[in-house]
Amino acid sequence: MKTDLEIARETNLRPITDVAHDMGIPDRYVEPRGRGIAKVDLGALTEMGPPRAKYVLVTAVNPTPFGEGKTTVSVGLAQGFKLLDKQAVLTLRQPSLGPTFGIKGGAAGGGYSQVVPMEEMNLHLTGDFHAVTVANNLLAALIDNHIYQGNQLSINVKRVTWRRVMDVNDRSLRHIVIGLGTTLDGIPREGGFDITAASELMAILGLATDLQDLRQRLGRIVVGYDRHKEPVTAEQIGGAGSMAVLLKDSLNPNLMQTLEGTPALVHTGPFANIAHGNSSIVADQIGVRSGDYLITEAGFGSDVGAEKFFNLKCQASGMAPDVAVIVATVRALKLNSGKFQVRAGKPLPDEMTAENPEDVMAGADNLRRHIANIRQHGVTPVVAVNSFPTDHASEHAAIGLIAEEEGAAWAIADPYSGGAEGMVALAEAVSAAADDGSEFVPLYTPDMSLTDKIELIATRVYGADGVEYDIKAKRQLASYESHGYGDLPICMAKTQYSFSHNPALLGAPSGWTLPIREVQLAAGAGFVLPLTGSINRMPGLGVHPAAHTIDIDENGNVVGLS
Repeated sequence: MKTDLEIARETNLRPITDVAHDMGIPDRYVEPRGRGIAKVDLGALTEMGPPRAKYVLVTAVNPTPFGEGKTTVSVGLAQGFKLLDKQAVLTLRQPSLGPTFGIKGGAAGGGYSQVVPMEEMNLHLTGDFHAVTVANNLLAALIDNHIYQGNQLSINVKRVTWRRVMDVNDRSLRHIVIGLGTTLDGIPREGGFDITAASELMAILGLATDLQDLRQRLGRIVVGYDRHKEPVTAEQIGGAGSMAVLLKDSLNPNLMQTLEGTPALVHTGPFANIAHGNSSIVADQIGVRSGDYLITEAGFGSDVGAEKFFNLKCQASGMAPDVAVIVATVRALKLNSGKFQVRAGKPLPDEMTAENPEDVMAGADNLRRHIANIRQHGVTPVVAVNSFPTDHASEHAAIGLIAEEEGAAWAIADPYSGGAEGMVALAEAVSAAADDGSEFVPLYTPDMSLTDKIELIATRVYGADGVEYDIKAKRQLASYESHGYGDLPICMAKTQYSFSHNPALLGAPSGWTLPIREVQLAAGAGFVLPLTGSINRMPGLGVHPAAHTIDIDENGNVVGLS
């Protein structure tokens, strides 16, 4: 089979203005940004009429290190609806350069279910990530300059919480010392970098509902604490206005298309394990007015991306999902049986690809808990069995049996090699489930304490017996409550490979306690971020990152991108 890049390059792109026209977006709100890409001005929302699409979330089981193809399924599903004479619109997260040049690769889908142009999707796009990086680091520079120029706000240099960011995996920058050198080089203090996709500014961009909301959220960012332990904000530092200027164009979603011309709005960042991991609210607001179905993807499994979709994003947007697709694969359920060792960058072991439906059934509890997680939010689940060449029919049937035992509809999906035709069965199942309707219910309410919210997520979503807080975490939670942040939702930072904090605890583990070592505040984004286990917000590179093989050929074409 041809590579993803070869397939993408053979596509005859529709004029992006035609794609926008199909969505009902007036021409004056479409701002072309090169071949097959445009920004959609948010002014379009005032003329597009009320929401009319069914709202479809795509999530997954706990994945292997290679991912289970959620984006490919999402793209294929949107294309499949076209064969049912239905207009679907995709809203996807923009890929980060971290995984693109790391191990996982890009996030444009794959095979015959891709968003194009593929290179632009995975490499820079319209520069939104760079704008977030610059705006974030401008604020960091203003903080250190304020301290250097006399520190009128009495900021405690030991309690500066705002970190710098860059969109590259680099473990050496997690903890650094800045300001070394002469007295002209600043005030020495400890600092560090997060990856851009996990920054609070990326979250703000994803959760803001308009330009004024963006500006207000930027002003509310807490950058550190003064000598009286009172929060200091970006507004006080004088950085909120400049950040808004840098981000104003990035608030407009990017319009692209699938291989078959289906509209795709690509906006804001990934990483549901260390961020909220969903595309933007404004992209969904445009998409839900543009077709019969709006398909959006949340990162990783129902325990991370979908939980945050339900309890963060939907609470901020006021939108309610009609159905949730759970992507399940033979390899993921076999891995969750606990019988196999899989390493990133290494091929699957031969015994894992041998036909053995019993190994699939041994990982059934993982899928069962994901189905239960969707249902406890009042949403109808549909299981998508994403097929791979190493699968066997008996193993697909085993996943179908698990779904049937849980009373969930299911269908085999073949987005990679089948494109739209390989997704018709899933599109029909999703359509039927969406017509049945859901009664969306968030897991918790704003008036609950922060600890009660954390413990609900831990016990009801993860299956923990309870939560154990380090002394530092207890003090932080008490401080946030005392400063009026107790009504904020929770954005847990947790491994994607397990329901627990420990990636080695596979399946649906029980009899364990969730450790919270630290809790960070994202006041501008509007959530509190507990850090569990050893999770951190700046990934590292593997032994053989994709950066080793990505190159330019003699004709100037990108090679090695996947």
